[in-house]
Amino acid sequence: MLVACAVQHKGPPPSTEIDETGLRDDLRVLASDDFEGRRPGTPGEDKTVAFLVAQFRKLGLKPGNGESFVQQVPLVEITADAATLSAAGGGNARSLRYGKEMVIWTKRVVPAAQVEHSELVFVGYGIVAPEYDWNDYAQVDVRGKTVLIMANDPGYGSKDLTVFRGNAMTEYGRWAYKFEEAARHGAAGVLLIHDTGATGFGWNVVASTWTGPQLDGATTDDNASRAAIEGWISNEAGRAVFAQAGLDYEALSAAAARRGFKAVGMGLKVDAQVRNSIRRLSSANVIALLPGGQRKHEYVLYTAHWDGLGRDSSGTIFNGAVDNASGVAGLLMLAQSFSRTRPPPDRSIAFIAFTAEESGLLGSAYYVENPIFSLRQTAGVLNLDGLHIGGRTRDVMVIGAGNSELEETVRAAALLQGRIARPEPHPEQGLYFRSDEFNFARHGVPALYVKAGLDDSARGPAWGLSQLDDYMAHRYRQPGDKYSEDWNLFGAVDDLALYYAVGDRLARTRRFPRWYSNSEFSASHGRNRDASGD
Repeated sequence: MLVACAVQHKGPPPSTEIDETGLRDDLRVLASDDFEGRRPGTPGEDKTVAFLVAQFRKLGLKPGNGESFVQQVPLVEITADAATLSAAGGGNARSLRYGKEMVIWTKRVVPAAQVEHSELVFVGYGIVAPEYDWNDYAQVDVRGKTVLIMANDPGYGSKDLTVFRGNAMTEYGRWAYKFEEAARHGAAGVLLIHDTGATGFGWNVVASTWTGPQLDGATTDDNASRAAIEGWISNEAGRAVFAQAGLDYEALSAAAARRGFKAVGMGLKVDAQVRNSIRRLSSANVIALLPGGQRKHEYVLYTAHWDGLGRDSSGTIFNGAVDNASGVAGLLMLAQSFSRTRPPPDRSIAFIAFTAEESGLLGSAYYVENPIFSLRQTAGVLNLDGLHIGGRTRDVMVIGAGNSELEETVRAAALLQGRIARPEPHPEQGLYFRSDEFNFARHGVPALYVKAGLDDSARGPAWGLSQLDDYMAHRYRQPGDKYSEDWNLFGAVDDLALYYAVGDRLARTRRFPRWYSNSEFSASHGRNRDASGD
């Protein structure tokens, strides 16, 4: 009788189902004003990191970095205290207004940076891509000059399926790449022309993201190899500069999207200057580990970025509720589910909350250069960024579809939920390159980014698309991204259940997923093979 009573008292094992109430509670906390927008290097970071460590400890997970739950990431914060930009020529001089028509900065860790009377050269999309037989810097010397560059890449501009990847953005469409490539060619200044269609966000996002204190990874040369001046100019200002130079913007932008384009000297001289305040700091990646069984030295990673934009100069808080308090709350729910899984998976599972994603994927970039768990023994990465808050959907979106065999597992898991996996609706926005999974992919680790689709179970796909477009236009990286008790999180619960199924499957198989042969990442570090040897 005593034995029977003891067994009865033990009860069933804890459920591994995703807890909607727990998800909502964690999201509410992380998106609250108390966390001050979760900007790295502020009290908001201290509160966020303490909360995450406490939650991981509560779940019984082990510290991921030796005896610590954190990996310190050295950063530099540069604040432009003053910035001016003007273009002279064509019979007049034009000064662009900071925040309204231009936002410029320097990545060099210096008190001041400038270009003086720098010749302005239009270099189209600013891309050198031998595999696409493309070189926008061919037959032009831009050393000491300022280059003017279009957003995205020529496939988007031409809508020609034979150019790059057609409308779908490639790695070369990233604005970070364009700044880096221009510096490699010796440019003194780099200006990108903003375009809402090409970037997926309006000028308001440029103004909220690239003004105020800017974070970058600490480097041994303090970024001396970067161009002296970098920045964006608005589409209207870009067209005005072309008109000032007596050039046809429409004709030249169309020519830039065709193979054989040659850079064009604009006959204008640029003067620009920034004066900076500099602060060095250390921020934290938060890492927790659930040790596996017989293959515990192989890993599955669940990731999300904990950081947000903090406050603006007026003190307004950017709560970042969807982006990305929701993803971090989802990460905690997945950690809870796996901590209750019996038996535990064969592979170890790590849960990583990255810092400084909003500043250029800096936390994940540091991690892949200084990995806690061998990248070669990392079977795959499942990244969470912006969970769905609009209720259940009949589909799921695979961001950057066509990359790896992980997508086959997603399709199978979605079908078991009665859903269909489909590509994202706006591949031209390059969302795969704008979140932390990209840094793993470029280092050869298959990485997945999936979120709820647009076919709302109650209201259909047109309504779903309108909601996505409305969020990107009015709340993405804006103060309006706030938590609401009215949110329907059951679509997010479905997505987390799908991610649990994909990760559990990946953690119990011997095989490593492979890149598809036509993926941009298929040749990275020889990863397109079965690393387990079976």
